[in-house]
Amino acid sequence: MATIKHLTSKNSNYAAAESYLTFQHNEYTGLPILDEKGRPKLRDSYLLDTLECGESSFAMACLIANRKYGKNGGREDVKTHHYIVSFDPKDAVENGLTMERAQVLGLQFCKDNFPGHPAIVCTHPDGHNSAGNIHVHIVIGSLRVRTVERQPFMDKPCDWEAGKKHRCTSAMLRHLRVAVMEMCEQADLNQINLLEAQGDHVSEREYWAQRRGQRRLDHANAKLAAEGQQPTQTVYQTELDKLRKQIYSVLNKTTTFEEFSALLMQEHGIAVKESRGRLSYCPPGRTKFITAKKLSKKLEKEQVLTALSQSIQLAAIIQPSSEKKPDKIRKLVDIQANVAAGKGIGYERWAKKFNLKRWSQTLCLLQEKKLLSEDALNQRIVELKTQHDDALAVVKDLDARMVSLKELRGHLVVYRQYKPLAQKLQTVRNPAKFKEQHRAEFAVYEAACAYFKANGLRTLPDLKKLDAEYQTLSSEKNGFYTRYKKAQIELRELRTAQQNVEAFFRKEERNHAVPQQEVK
Repeated sequence: MATIKHLTSKNSNYAAAESYLTFQHNEYTGLPILDEKGRPKLRDSYLLDTLECGESSFAMACLIANRKYGKNGGREDVKTHHYIVSFDPKDAVENGLTMERAQVLGLQFCKDNFPGHPAIVCTHPDGHNSAGNIHVHIVIGSLRVRTVERQPFMDKPCDWEAGKKHRCTSAMLRHLRVAVMEMCEQADLNQINLLEAQGDHVSEREYWAQRRGQRRLDHANAKLAAEGQQPTQTVYQTELDKLRKQIYSVLNKTTTFEEFSALLMQEHGIAVKESRGRLSYCPPGRTKFITAKKLSKKLEKEQVLTALSQSIQLAAIIQPSSEKKPDKIRKLVDIQANVAAGKGIGYERWAKKFNLKRWSQTLCLLQEKKLLSEDALNQRIVELKTQHDDALAVVKDLDARMVSLKELRGHLVVYRQYKPLAQKLQTVRNPAKFKEQHRAEFAVYEAACAYFKANGLRTLPDLKKLDAEYQTLSSEKNGFYTRYKKAQIELRELRTAQQNVEAFFRKEERNHAVPQQEVK
């Protein structure tokens, strides 16, 4: 599967881009690796070509273009764009992908998608993670040096006119992903759909945080092994990775969204909320929610609801239902009104069969519940309405208390986490500097203190008691919610049955009524 990644650089030293591609660099620090004489070491293998540079080097071509058009003089101006097309490691064995073939594909890709820009196209045989994936670096100067023919993916004059800067918009990235997929399809290489998120979303920042953390952990474990001790942890996990695994563990053992959100808070202290149809999660110690998009495609609302429904189906397979649920009672169709509105004979035939089936279901329901008189039916509807409203009021009250407990628990966790930091503030030599260094931590700590003061909490509650109280409220809420749903379903059925009875007798009255014009 080929992927494409985009980076930008504001470095005015254009020669640094070519230096990075041709010399060995430390993957963690980004600094060049020197030989015994203090000189940068060349990479073992690479292929490099330039485009739109004429007789000049890439760096000189970019500087000439900047001087000609008076651009890229500011410190914050983007000087170069760096695209990396990485091929599937299996392509080298299964599909005969070589460095030479990858370089040809990269050159053509650059010509098709970045015409008019000075560019370096460089192919490396392996990634820094030793995965064996051949990849192509395409570094382009941000300024176009000549006007090019307009292509379908170009929507504004600045996309083809000379002296204009390259724009890497979301539409451009989408086009490039499609171009990569088409390139791999034509070259018979492995490819996936790049337009859809695949599993966990690991950003560049998180990826390097994991690599650095794993490196530190390996060094620490090596020291423990040298001392004859057994390491307790061998795989480093980032905070986001821990959060994903905790959410997955709860998602696999719940069947409703209410149970999912409650169990996340009870077991891991993770709050979940929905806003504008999107889910976001907030682990303990944080005040800002993390959107599902930044964690994983599997944790977005649609995928979560699908997983919960699959859990329900699995539970049904393990414990199959002995009785098949009857069809829901639906309202009778007003045949005369619809025929008068222009419905045909076929519709009338279908509607008569439909009404016959619905009327028989209505009679069966009323006989089953022994509500064959109008007064008994009306009285039962009033009783169900009272039960429905009372249960809903209790559910809302319990839910509000659970929200309050969740908020209190979040502030309590933050307070305990950063209280040692606040105590240390009293002993440091320069409190102002220390507080500025830990501004974010003190902000959430002070917010927690303000919350306790506003709610009159002089003695802070125990965390375990809060969790136990939350679990008790959750079980109570589930019980009342079950009563509420049961009353709601029965109330809806009886109201539909009541409307069907009224519609049926209105029809009978119309059929037996004598038209005025026939009376002589």
